[in-house]
Amino acid sequence: MTTVKTNSGRLKVELVRGNIANQPDMDAVVNAANASLLPGSGVAGAIHRAAGPGLEEECRGLAPIAPGEAVITNAHRLPNEYVIHCLGPVYGQDEPSDQLLASCYRQALQLADDKKLSSVAFPAISTGVFGYPVAPAARVAFLTLLDVADHLRWVKHIRFVLFTEDDLALHEQVLEALLNQ
Repeated sequence: MTTVKTNSGRLKVELVRGNIANQPDMDAVVNAANASLLPGSGVAGAIHRAAGPGLEEECRGLAPIAPGEAVITNAHRLPNEYVIHCLGPVYGQDEPSDQLLASCYRQALQLADDKKLSSVAFPAISTGVFGYPVAPAARVAFLTLLDVADHLRWVKHIRFVLFTEDDLALHEQVLEALLNQ
């Protein structure tokens, strides 16, 4: 676990390998959503399966969303209070991809802070079927986190839940390099 000093105190940043749909100690989990907010493969499929049909029903009224946007719903059968749905960019198609990806993280954190949540778990947004290379995506995520950390009043614990050991190792390397600059 890494602690980042902020103007409002300290922010814990944690990197783990695991299943984003099984983070019972987090107030919210983030869904790497599609524009229609419907179940899909990867993260969206795992979250929708775990949350049950109520999540899909609630999402219908919020879709579609554009790349870089985020919306929040109840978590339904998940052990969390909320699900924050982010539509990351399709790498090489949605441009500027780095700014759109940063917007996902920024908007998700703002939604969590607006709800006075203290903890949020993120997947590696856009790195699956959307094709964003893992290391550059991690850099965008961490730079955005460092940029907004001082503005977060409620969020004090951010967890990145990575699906593979390789993704975890890459995220650890990127975060360490950024903190040691």
